[in-house]
Amino acid sequence: MNDGGCYRPAMLRRFFGTAPHQIQAADQAQAAFDAAAEGAGDTATVRRIVARLESMPVDQARLVASAAYTLARAAQADLEISAEETAVIEAELQAHESLDEATAVLVTEMAKLQARTVGGTEDYIVTREFAALATQQQCVDVLRACFAVAAASGSISAEETAVLNVIAKELSLEPGVVNSIRAEFHERLSSVQTVRRLAEGR
Repeated sequence: MNDGGCYRPAMLRRFFGTAPHQIQAADQAQAAFDAAAEGAGDTATVRRIVARLESMPVDQARLVASAAYTLARAAQADLEISAEETAVIEAELQAHESLDEATAVLVTEMAKLQARTVGGTEDYIVTREFAALATQQQCVDVLRACFAVAAASGSISAEETAVLNVIAKELSLEPGVVNSIRAEFHERLSSVQTVRRLAEGR
C-alpha cells in the first residue's frame, strides 16, 4: 500500500490500464479517493472494499471494470454525468455483477473518473475487452443498462443515442436484439418526445 493511501496502485491499474495516460488517470483516482476517504473518516471501510476487489480473479475484475466503464461512457455521452445517471450505474452493477452497494459505489466512481480523464480511443478498447470476456447475455444486459443510464434524466438525447449505437456495434449484438432493447426505451428518445410535443401543439 502506498504511504498513507487507501488504495494500491496495482489494483487501480487493473481498472485503468498501464499505458502512460492510463497510469496518470489511476494516479488521479488515487489522490481523489484518498482525499475523499480522509474527509469521510471512513478509511477502514474503503480498505475493506479494495480488499474485496483485489481478491477477485483477474478476468472477473476486468469484466466488472470494463462493464462499469461502458456504463460511464454512456453517461458521459453528453459530457456530464449526473447524480441520477450515477445512481443508475451503481444499481446496475449491483444487479448484474453481484457487487454489494459500497463496492458498486467505489467501482462507479473509478469508472466515472476513467470516462472523464481517458475516453477517446479507450472507449473502443474497453468495450471490446468487455465483449471478449462477457457472455452474450451479459452483453445484452450491459447494453440495456446503458440505455437505462442514458434515460435517467427522462430523455435520451441525440448525442446519447449515437454513443449507444456505437456501443451496441462494439458489443457485436445482432440488430434485432438492439432494436428490441431500443423499443423498451422508445418513449424516452428525445426525437420521439419532440415529435409528440409538436403533435400536441406544445
